[in-house]
Amino acid sequence: MSGVYGKCFDPTGALHGIPTYPWTLAPDGLATLRQLRAMGLRPGGQPVQAQVMRLRRRAGTPRVAYLYRVDLAKPVRPMTPRKWGALALAMLARRTCPICRVTYSYCLPTSLGCCVLCAYPSTTARSA
Repeated sequence: MSGVYGKCFDPTGALHGIPTYPWTLAPDGLATLRQLRAMGLRPGGQPVQAQVMRLRRRAGTPRVAYLYRVDLAKPVRPMTPRKWGALALAMLARRTCPICRVTYSYCLPTSLGCCVLCAYPSTTARSA
């Protein structure tokens, strides 16, 4: 096994504490959170069973994704009308400028904290 895979291959968990596999080489029956969600499942309170690891060449730090057992996963809870309403209000707040109170059809940039017209008033058509 090559040096990169050797650092990421620890099926007994002696080096990293939990079984560790190289990226894309996890055993069958284990899935990441995103893979579970794509199957319509959630971990359901089970502990992490293993992890997949990929070393980044430039940074030298590993990227890790935790793995859960598919047979112990539970179905995703359905959205209730109250959850849909709360989500709609949260998205409305992300689209509304706190300064001018205008609601846009897109989410406002969090780096500005307001709409572009309020963030740069001297360079827009509003000041003309």
